[in-house]
Amino acid sequence: MSVDETMGVPQPGRPSKRDERQNPETTAETDPSLDTEREDADREDTGPAGVNPVLDDLAAAAEMEADPESRRDLTMVRRIAIGAWVVLMAVHVALYGLAFDRTRLIVLMCLGLAAACIGRRKFITILIDWAPFALILILYDWTRDVARIVDMPTHWHLAIDFDAWLTGGVNPTAWLQENLKQATPPWWEVIVSVVYMSYFIIPYAVAAVLWLKDRAAWRRYAACFVATTFLALVGYTLVPGAPPWAAARCTAAEVQDFPRDPICMYSPEAKEPGGLLGPLDNAYPDANPYVERISARGWGFLNIHAASNLVEVGQGKSNLVAAIPSLHAGLTMLLALFMWPRVKALGKTLFMGYAFAMAFALVYTAEHYIFDIVLGWALAAAVVATYLVIDRKILIPRQRRRAAEEAAGESGDDSVPDGARASTPAS
Repeated sequence: MSVDETMGVPQPGRPSKRDERQNPETTAETDPSLDTEREDADREDTGPAGVNPVLDDLAAAAEMEADPESRRDLTMVRRIAIGAWVVLMAVHVALYGLAFDRTRLIVLMCLGLAAACIGRRKFITILIDWAPFALILILYDWTRDVARIVDMPTHWHLAIDFDAWLTGGVNPTAWLQENLKQATPPWWEVIVSVVYMSYFIIPYAVAAVLWLKDRAAWRRYAACFVATTFLALVGYTLVPGAPPWAAARCTAAEVQDFPRDPICMYSPEAKEPGGLLGPLDNAYPDANPYVERISARGWGFLNIHAASNLVEVGQGKSNLVAAIPSLHAGLTMLLALFMWPRVKALGKTLFMGYAFAMAFALVYTAEHYIFDIVLGWALAAAVVATYLVIDRKILIPRQRRRAAEEAAGESGDDSVPDGARASTPAS
């Protein structure tokens, strides 16, 4: 099976979903088990009546010619373009490292999608689908600083108290680092660092695959992604919370006024051993006896210091008290829940395992408390549940009504004899 077939995108010489809907006889012959719900999803009502004609025109402009004979087979051109994109990515990684900022990542991904679209879809589909998605996420990046303007009190003890209540008085991050952390990163911390950094890539890569395979599913995923991201921003703004690594650098006296950006956050260790989290009784005596931020440390095992430096620079530019909820946990769980009905047993295991692996990485590396992760998971579950209710109660019934009206209109036109239609006076 070729890569083209694996991605499930229409090939030259094969009818597209649009063609199948226009020719039901062909659909019945070629694929009698075509999913009715997906057909309905492809007819999505995307806006008010005045907007729909414009969107329909854009969608029609994005489709390839219906007749396979009228377009060339550009398979070889597409493969060369994809190869060139792979080379471009390799050079980019070698010169600048991985693209972790959202704008650069989306630009590189759209270039890859443009290469994959050759001979399949018109390039305008990338603008139609990805431009709004990218603009919304860039807007999110611009509005993150609103938390500084609102300047709500930062919670330093809330998550610590919840985790202690949940685990019987033990802080999970302190316990994990106490028992697992070594003076130098062991081999398995490479996996931890890769899992942590994958958050900046995998959700977008899955979006690209969904877009190539099923644009209706992609639209739903994009809506859930954006909703989760902006709701997390509301949490960061109204309930700023200090992560474990920051709590380990500060004492209770230094944060008694709920400061957002105390000087102690930037010191390597607290004035009192372990800060708010207390000192560690390490299983490995050479390790530092306090909780540390070690999410980038695994790259040191591979001597890839550029990667760890890149992560640390990005972390320094981010909102340091944007911990409640954990968007790392929220988006990875969103991915698992959204893909659950769309993949087989192995896929379910991998996506859900990824969400749990991310949770472990976040707690062990002192990026988040269990409290933050639970809230991130709850946010993802709420967004997916809301999407399912809206989809089943509003969107799908409306799509089916539109389909029924279109079918009734077509059958009404067919019932009028040609002679009668010709003799009907123009109004």
